[in-house]
Amino acid sequence: MFFFLSKIEKQPKIVTLKNTIKFCGISIKTDVKKIYKDASRLGKEYTNFKNLNKIPNLKEPWAFVAYSKDFDEETKSWEYIMGDVVNNLDSIPEGLNSYEIPAKTYAIFPIKTKFKFLWGLEIARTKKYIFSSWLQNSNYKSTGCDFEYHDERSIGKNPSIDLYVEIEKK
Repeated sequence: MFFFLSKIEKQPKIVTLKNTIKFCGISIKTDVKKIYKDASRLGKEYTNFKNLNKIPNLKEPWAFVAYSKDFDEETKSWEYIMGDVVNNLDSIPEGLNSYEIPAKTYAIFPIKTKFKFLWGLEIARTKKYIFSSWLQNSNYKSTGCDFEYHDERSIGKNPSIDLYVEIEKK
């Protein structure tokens, strides 16, 4: 199975976002032991919500984020949020919450896979590389926040996403 896994790009692109990313979605408190089940359950819950409700002010072209924030080193837990990027937060449907990803500095790691069912494994491999190798050998440290950015590239053949890790100088 490992021949389907992509090579992890060694050096990320470092960017500073000019604007916050506004999105609406749902969240769960999770930890390293429960994330796979929680992410799957949250994804199904959010998809069901969208099938029954229209989300106003969607960004064009479409974008979706899975945002991890407030990582607690002691408990290895964090808030995990899934949602669609919107132009503004004026009309959030009942049942969703509004969120903003701050305009800060991020290391961007592209993630590619041949098959969508390997997303979780690819993301886990990339995060393992980032947090056990890349950060230690870089001039940066993590702030405890990261997000997956899904757009038109994540649909169809040879899907890809970008993993943004919020960083600051050591």
